[in-house]
Amino acid sequence: MARRPRPKVVTLTDKAAARMSEIMGEAEENYIGVKIGVKNGGCAGMEYTMEYATEAGPLDEVVEENGIKVLIDPKAILFLIGSEVDFVTEKLSQRFVFNNPNQTDACGCGESVTIVPAEADA
Repeated sequence: MARRPRPKVVTLTDKAAARMSEIMGEAEENYIGVKIGVKNGGCAGMEYTMEYATEAGPLDEVVEENGIKVLIDPKAILFLIGSEVDFVTEKLSQRFVFNNPNQTDACGCGESVTIVPAEADA
């Protein structure tokens, strides 16, 4: 019985990968990648987190995407399965955007979201 390939927890668009590469290239330290997670907060319940990664934790999910190493906090994996990170430029702002199929709601300001965990067998 053939096993189906395991889906990537997170993918990056070309724009997101290019911007992450640019930011990391300008950083004062030599980081190994970007760590993505979620935390409780905001009016809708949860917020996405992104930070430089200096090392991979023992339970971090590691995804290589468009030349960028993305480390996923193990507590966030079920909340992020199937997500795409994009980088958008609007009239007055530039930002990373999470296109997450597990997100069910967002607050009006866009800073926090409601996310339901994906099924474990997804």
